[in-house]
This record gives sequence, C-alpha cells and structure tokens, in this order.
Amino acid sequence: MTRILTITLNPAIDKSTSVPALVPDRKLQCSNPVFEPGGGGVNVARAIIKLGGSATAVYLAGGHSGKFFDSLLHAEGIPALPVPIAGNTRENLILNDRGQNMQYRLDMPGPVVDTYEWQHLLEVVRGINDIDYIVASGSLAPGIPPDIFATFSAIATIKGARFIVDTSREALKQALYEGAYLIKPNLHELSGLAGVDNLSTEEIIELAKELIVKKRSEVVVVSLGKTGAILITADISLKIPAPHVNSISTVGAGDSMLAGIVYSLAAGQELIPAVQFGVACGSAATLNPGTALCKKEDAQSLFEEIAKTQSLSTSC
Repeated sequence: MTRILTITLNPAIDKSTSVPALVPDRKLQCSNPVFEPGGGGVNVARAIIKLGGSATAVYLAGGHSGKFFDSLLHAEGIPALPVPIAGNTRENLILNDRGQNMQYRLDMPGPVVDTYEWQHLLEVVRGINDIDYIVASGSLAPGIPPDIFATFSAIATIKGARFIVDTSREALKQALYEGAYLIKPNLHELSGLAGVDNLSTEEIIELAKELIVKKRSEVVVVSLGKTGAILITADISLKIPAPHVNSISTVGAGDSMLAGIVYSLAAGQELIPAVQFGVACGSAATLNPGTALCKKEDAQSLFEEIAKTQSLSTSC
C-alpha cells in the first residue's frame, strides 16, 4: 500500500459559526459552533481519508487545545503522530454573516515553537520508513525556520519518496532550493515568488517552466481559485477549468485540491487526470459550509464532468 505522510507545522482548531448579521458594538447571537482539526497537512490527510485513501498526519500540538485537537482527529479515525510542544495549539474562527452571505476568516498566529520542539518533529519524520509521499503543507508557526522545508525535501530524497509542497513566501523558496516533485502555489504565492503583484497566463507558464528546467520542481500546479488550475511540466501546459458550482464556503478548498491530486497519484493515476480530480475535489469542498472538506461522491461527480468536457488539446 502506498504510504502518504503529511506534515503540519502550524495546525489549528477551526471553529465555525454564523450570525444573522455582523453589527459592531452589539451582542450577536451565534449558531452552535462546529470544531474541526485544521491546518494544511492535517486537512490534506483528512480529505485523503474521506476519499477512501490512507494517510498519516504528523503535526505539532500543545496545551489543552492541543489535546482537544488530538481528540478531534481521533474521532475522525485519522492516523496521527502528534509532536508535543509547550505552547497552546492555535484556534481560528470562521464567521458567516447570513444576512450578507459573507464569510470572515480570522487566523491566529500560532504558538512560538522552540528549537528542540521542531527538531523533534524532524526526528519523528526521519524515523518513519516505507513512505512514498511526503506532503508538507501550510504555514510556519513562529520560531520555526523556513529552511525546514528544504530539510523535508532532503529527507524525502533519502527515503526515495516524492516530496510535495504547498506553502508560501520564504518557506516555498527554501523548499525549491532543495527541490520538490510537485508544488501547488496559488496565483498570489507564485506572484510573490516572482516578486511581482500579478502574473499573466503566459508568465505563469514561463516561470513554472524555469523552475522545472532548474530542477526546482518536476510538476507545478497553479491554483486559480474558482476558475480551476494550470498544470505545467516539462511537456505539459494545460489549463483545467473548474466546474461551476454554488459555492458556500471556500475554507479547505485548496487542501482538498491537493488531497485529490495526491490521492490519485498514490492510486497510480496519470498526472493529468490526477490534477483534474484535484480540481474536482477543490470545487466539491466549496459545496459544504464552514470548514468541511470535500465529499467523495461530490468529487467523483465533478471529476466526471471535468473529464467529459475538457479536451486534452485545450492548452494554455
């Protein structure tokens, strides 16, 4: 069985609720909150398991909130390897204004992580054998150096595993110095990598091809949000449009997209249909309220729609 390991360096309890209207200086009556374990790699593992695959989540957790986080993962049956820290696992708030149909996402910074704590996580990852995919996804907690992503890449190389990265800013740059099999930046993250505010389709492809030629990454999947994604390899430049859906919440869509790609690749699927399925999973996630991730039946239905309507000759 293909073994997938996800790594989350700044996990969070995602608390979602809603109010009839968001009004300042008034006591607002909230709906019953929903608590879910979140953070890039954790969400990727959760979504892979929702799709019928298998993944193990490695993450940092501490304090009473960290214990609650562990219990939330346990309740979902997610194989987990928590690495203890002294600080409290952060808690985020997702607030929906029902009157305006607006969503507000309040992300907390996370606890400061000491050197010995993040080094302990590295040792945990080094000690895991028979890994086919290492997926490092999400932001860095304060105190963790961005070059830790380059270390993950080196560990993956030693283990003969494919290294997949979904992060931003300096952490993404550091990961690329060591190299990755696949990166999944969104348009903003890729623009930041190029040091510009925005990129045209042609510039996206040019930059991705440059990374590939320099052996920074074999595959670049650029997320375009609700419009889909662009897949670039040495031989492929293909825009994969997302199907039209009635979006409820975008929280977790990017993680669901990455999960769909990794799940498909681990199952032996070719790259283009794997990314098509990833786009379907991202769209499927937006059908659910709050922080819920994609559902398998929705993802499969949307994937069939994408595969049916897209000609492989439709390139950028």
